[in-house]
Amino acid sequence: MRSGRRQVTDEELVRAGRRGETEAFAEIVLRYKDRIYNLAYRMFGSREEAEDIAQETFLHIFRSLESFRVEERFSPWIYRIATNLCLDRLRKMKHTVASLDAPVGPDGDIPQQVADWSHAPEKIYELSEMRADTQEAINGLPPKYKVVVVLRHLQDLSYDEIARVLGIPQGTVKTRLFRAREILRRKLGKLYPVATGVEGSAAR
Repeated sequence: MRSGRRQVTDEELVRAGRRGETEAFAEIVLRYKDRIYNLAYRMFGSREEAEDIAQETFLHIFRSLESFRVEERFSPWIYRIATNLCLDRLRKMKHTVASLDAPVGPDGDIPQQVADWSHAPEKIYELSEMRADTQEAINGLPPKYKVVVVLRHLQDLSYDEIARVLGIPQGTVKTRLFRAREILRRKLGKLYPVATGVEGSAAR
């Protein structure tokens, strides 16, 4: 730190919280409230749902501080709690299941060549509109595909972090992410064929 002050780690805050220091837990909330809210908002597209999930997450954390193993990293733990709460709620809702016929490699991993719909060959002038359509398309994904997209592309977690959060192998994370991208590419290709690489009759 340029100021010469060392930032207290998450794990140190957890220890302090276990001792009953309310300021420590307040600091945990301050550090993670925006990230957890944004995660939930991307999962549901609803401010109300996002606020509910965020509150439920921190209530769960407050009650479960004793169960956290301080030798592990705190951020995957809090993401796991928030993600599980989101998935539990999503399972109780009805979802339109998209086609899941994207090919995978012989080991269940993604192929080497993947169409990257997130990088447009030309600039799209209607960015805000595309952003809204993208969020709508993400909202329509089955929960297990939606969550990897949100954690990877919108929360910037690594494959390893996502695997730990969800408790699944990295190969499964990559496979689900590939299939989710393919679904999104097809959906968005109807609206933005140039940006997604879906052109001509394939985009109609």
